[in-house]
This record gives sequence, C-alpha cells and structure tokens, in this order.
Amino acid sequence: MGRPRTPLLDRERIARTALEIVDERGDFSVPQVAKRLGAQTGSVYHHVDGRDGIVELLRERVAAAIDPATLDLRPWDTALEAWARSYRAAFAAHPRAIPLLMTSPVRAPRVLEQYERAVTLLLDAGFAPADVMPLLTALENLVLGSALDLAAPETMWELTASAPTPRLAQALSAVNEGRADRAFEVGLTGFMKYARELRAGTGQG
Repeated sequence: MGRPRTPLLDRERIARTALEIVDERGDFSVPQVAKRLGAQTGSVYHHVDGRDGIVELLRERVAAAIDPATLDLRPWDTALEAWARSYRAAFAAHPRAIPLLMTSPVRAPRVLEQYERAVTLLLDAGFAPADVMPLLTALENLVLGSALDLAAPETMWELTASAPTPRLAQALSAVNEGRADRAFEVGLTGFMKYARELRAGTGQG
C-alpha cells in the first residue's frame, strides 16, 4: 500500500490527541497517544522528545488561548488584570491539564516568550526585579486555582446531620450562582491592590 497523503503523525496531531486524552483521563502515556493515532509508539518518538516533549506541546497548546495582546494594554495594572483573566479562561477550558503542567518545568519557547513580556511589563512599570517573580507566581497560583475551581461542583460542601454546622449552612445559603467567579474577583481585587501598593513602595508612585 502507498503512504497516506496526510501523515498520521506530526507535532500538531500529537499535541491535539494528547490533550484529548488528558481532558478525558487527567493524564496520558505515549503508547495511548500512539494507539489513538493508529501509529506505533516508536513513531511518536520521531516527532517529540518523549513524554516531556509532549507535555511542552500541551503547554503551548493550552497557553495559545491566552491573548498576548492584553500585555500591550496600558497602564500596567490594566494589562496585568486583563492578562490574568485571559490566562484563567485558557486553562479553565482544560482544567485536568493543570496538575500535569504545574509539576514540570516550563520549556516551551512560546510560553517563555509570554512570560518575558509579562516580566518586561512589570519592570518597565517600576517594580523591583526581586519582586517580579513572586508577584507573577502569586498571580499564577490565583489564576490556576480558580481555573480548577471552575471545574468543581457549584456546591462543594455537603452538610450532614451527623456533623451539625449551622453557621456554615447559613453562609452557604447566602451564596448565589457563580461561586467560583465571585471568589476569583475577590482574589484578583486583593492581588491587584497589593501589586499597586508594592509598586508605590518602590518610589514610582
């Protein structure tokens, strides 16, 4: 038989297939990716640097949904807040990928380029270099935690008669729909307040 006109394997197909598996199962293996693509496991290794290489393809694929134009907005705090919202939306679409991506170093060039832009935004705004990465890491923790929360049940507390919690019940009954969105707004508001105060403390106003 002749070779297929459309190759069974390329980096784009591998990334898309691996992400489908992660969305379904929360993890993937190279043999699983190969099987779904109808290829041999060894053939996958011709296109990627093993499992770690596929993880970085997944990172690029998920992060591609983050709008980089948000980092061009001004002033700096408008840009940072818009970037955080876009970042959250991108990862909320694939919450089961978050634990996988957060336990491996970031190597994907396009993702590193976006971090470079975020760091440049803060440095140009007058933040001290020592404050930049703790600030971005804190923002990332907020964003990714909220993205996971969006995938959680709307009601995360199941009250039982065996453990009476009347004040918790009162608080829960006062919560309307959109619990995760409201919690994110609380967190982001607090984060941005801290960031503005931190910048003001550098003498930049």
